Amino acid sequence: MELLYFVGRAIPKRENFVQSMTPEEQAIFARHFAYCEKLHSEDKLLLSGACSDGAFGMVIYKAETEDAARSMFENDPLVQSGITDTEFHPFKIARLQHL
Repeated sequence: MELLYFVGRAIPKRENFVQSMTPEEQAIFARHFAYCEKLHSEDKLLLSGACSDGAFGMVIYKAETEDAARSMFENDPLVQSGITDTEFHPFKIARLQHL
């Protein structure tokens, strides 16, 4: 079966979010990073990362169905916390350069 790709995006709700995270928000991000590492080790992520200026972060999921990708997105501690605005969209890769 062909893999499908989906992008999850997290947008801070306030300016300077990265510099002003509370201890609770830092703990949520630690759980988010651990969750992404787990998905990566299971080969379910194409990439994850954030803009260096803090504008947004994103994850590109690899899945056989949209439901499977949406489940990964919805189970992310960051998404569940509501501390950022989040979006989930199907994603089509037009070009990919290997690093």
